[in-house]
Amino acid sequence: MSGSLCIVKDNAPPGQHDHIDLLLENGTRLRFRDPRRFGAWLWTDKPPETHPLLNRLGPEPLSSAFNADYLHRLSRGRKLPIKSLLMDSHAVAGVGNIYANEALFLAAIHPARAAGRISQQRYGTLVTALKRVLSEAIRQGGTTLRNFTSGEGKPGYFQLSLSVYAQQGKPCPICGTPIRATRTAQRSTFYCPHCQR
Repeated sequence: MSGSLCIVKDNAPPGQHDHIDLLLENGTRLRFRDPRRFGAWLWTDKPPETHPLLNRLGPEPLSSAFNADYLHRLSRGRKLPIKSLLMDSHAVAGVGNIYANEALFLAAIHPARAAGRISQQRYGTLVTALKRVLSEAIRQGGTTLRNFTSGEGKPGYFQLSLSVYAQQGKPCPICGTPIRATRTAQRSTFYCPHCQR
């Protein structure tokens, strides 16, 4: 996503895409910028996890609740592509397009494979791959493809580690076969036709 939170220490006027300033006790401002308007701020005096936008989210992908048993159970009888399942926030919270592509490559699973036709063992490989991809992306500060910056104004460097995302026509880092691109649920999908089954 393109939104960000940043610390503003002076009284810099808000820019075109700055929507909210939260003034902290020490005078510092927490500023929310969202050019694409995908984000939202919600106020509640109830437990946040009970809010209708949050109460049906799947487990966090780096939590112990997100595991092979969970994914295998969830996928039984489902014909939708595994990439679509990974990106469904009701199945797992917060897995974006880039990270779904990269995790499926690392797990050697074709993104269009029916979720219900993946074994529990391969789901174990996929869970491990997704946790590895996300952890590495966090370590590197995210993925800067356009104008993303962290709260400190720094770009993310995970894009330098991408194996398949936006690599159409380039050789697969494992086998050398050109990376292919397609669309899955209206999202760009990148994969190696040789390595991913």
